[in-house]
Amino acid sequence: MQLVIGSKNYSSWSLRAWLAAVLSGLPFEEVQLHFDEDPERQQRRRFSPTGKVPVLKHGDLTVWDSLAIGEYLAELAPQAGLWPADRGARAWARSICAEMHSGFAELRQDLPMNIRLQRPWRERTPAVLADIQRIGEIWTESRRRYGQAGPFLLGRPGLADAYYAPVVSRFVTYSVPTSGAVAEYCRTIMAFEPMQRWCSAARSEGHALPAYDSRA
Repeated sequence: MQLVIGSKNYSSWSLRAWLAAVLSGLPFEEVQLHFDEDPERQQRRRFSPTGKVPVLKHGDLTVWDSLAIGEYLAELAPQAGLWPADRGARAWARSICAEMHSGFAELRQDLPMNIRLQRPWRERTPAVLADIQRIGEIWTESRRRYGQAGPFLLGRPGLADAYYAPVVSRFVTYSVPTSGAVAEYCRTIMAFEPMQRWCSAARSEGHALPAYDSRA
């Protein structure tokens, strides 16, 4: 398999698919495309019909969109437990992943992923604060329901964590105030070895997007 990703510093969707691939335990080759070197998406269109990343190539098959990639990997590696075995827990995990996939537009816009930055907290718009509050509710309720099985959202690491790990990085970058289960979950993700590996690579990348780096 070949996983095509973008910048490790900026591309939250790439991080989601990459974590899913790592958690699957399946071997894969990583192909990285930098946005500043491909402004017209010509390179990306060689891999994906949308010209976007991430993209998973498996033989003659192309899977694009991070949620589709996660589902495909879960089918290929059921032993990895990317989705919980329990039907109710699985429905919960799918629901919170879908909510992340389609929602939180204000948070994405105002707090873009940028692992290399560290900004002090400042007051945000009511819409951004509402997104932050809702994410905190999701994490807190997930931990309340399933925390007895381990420190991740549904106990053991899975697709739900792959989906919310980029949000944790945003909370760290912009010094979002946290406490209780939310703060504990942020510590869990930032200490997770695959996340540390990704962040280390992000910090050493030589590619920068000044428009993102200037965001406060």
